[in-house]
Amino acid sequence: MRTKKIYPLAGDLNTALRFAVLGSAAKFRQRKHAWKVWQALGEFGCAVVPVAPDLPRLDRSKVFSDLLALAGQVDVVVPCLPAAELTELVSQAQACGAKWIWFQEQTWTPELLCQCADANIAAVRGCVLRHKIYSKPLAYFHPCYWHGLHVSKVPANRLASRYRR
Repeated sequence: MRTKKIYPLAGDLNTALRFAVLGSAAKFRQRKHAWKVWQALGEFGCAVVPVAPDLPRLDRSKVFSDLLALAGQVDVVVPCLPAAELTELVSQAQACGAKWIWFQEQTWTPELLCQCADANIAAVRGCVLRHKIYSKPLAYFHPCYWHGLHVSKVPANRLASRYRR
């Protein structure tokens, strides 16, 4: 039996943790940043679930309506919404048992970071897509390739992305 290889990500995060990608139905349907983050984490072999209200399924995966439905099932919350829509994020993450919030670029505010510190939730800043390996020569045109030039990369596990929970 093969053991799962664990790769480091940003901060103390690694691919062995369980992730919840928080987005809107439009951001998942239109394949915006939330969909790309969900897809990339799945390609890394992570256990990842999408969270969006008013979206029952996404590419054969169940979509949860809110973080409270994931109590005890998630370690990291990855919000992919504007900071103005994240007023209840920290309290919901604490209620579902998450230990980290991985803020994507432009999803964090100093107030959210203070709330994380008060709730004893570690806040990590940076984009998930920086850890993805982009194929060359087209990689040179992708901004995430340049933003993640000197960070650890995770090889895609295409088989794992098909069999997410």
